[in-house]
Amino acid sequence: MDEATKDSLTARFRAYLDAAGGEPEAGQAEDSAPDLYTLLAEVAALKAEVKRESRQVKTALDEFRDLFDVLRGSYSRLDEEQQLRREQERLGGERALKDLLLELLDLRDRLQAGQAQAARFRPGWRTGRVAAGFIVSMSEGMAMNLRRLDETLVRRGVRPVRAMGRSFDPHTMHAAEVANDPAAAPGLVVGELRTGYLQGNQLLRPAEVAVNRPGNPNTTEAGQ
Repeated sequence: MDEATKDSLTARFRAYLDAAGGEPEAGQAEDSAPDLYTLLAEVAALKAEVKRESRQVKTALDEFRDLFDVLRGSYSRLDEEQQLRREQERLGGERALKDLLLELLDLRDRLQAGQAQAARFRPGWRTGRVAAGFIVSMSEGMAMNLRRLDETLVRRGVRPVRAMGRSFDPHTMHAAEVANDPAAAPGLVVGELRTGYLQGNQLLRPAEVAVNRPGNPNTTEAGQ
């Protein structure tokens, strides 16, 4: 019981005692003032009411706490599901982009091979001017398409792996051939069969290279 309730009950008890000790006012009935039994009954009833309300408040708080725990658990599961879905979407987008970039790189390889072959063309006495002009125009068109494709790849953060003249890097290169060049250092890349590419810090495809290993009788010269 708090201090305010105690003070109120004390004041009422004192008033009762004062009224019981004095003469009743004119016209006032003798039984108008509560007796001690009634006062104590009221105090007991008040205490019971306070206890009942306290139990109700405690029950409400427990129910609210349980509901809060359920809501917090539901929110945590929902947040985990959303994070998992976002991660799956991100990984799916990265895989789709990687597949698309690899297709563009394969297209670039074919386009570069065709352009190089057309650039090496030398007209002979059997080749007419029209045919020779067509091949030259086709080579120029391929070169222009290559530049545009390279610009597109650069905008996507794609850059070639620098391999020629460098030490072999197993993380970005694949040793497709072994060369025997006494003039070059062991482990040096002396030939590039296919260009490798990076996107940012991620490897798109490794470079296929010829690695020098002088003194090995089983090796051949790069390019032979």
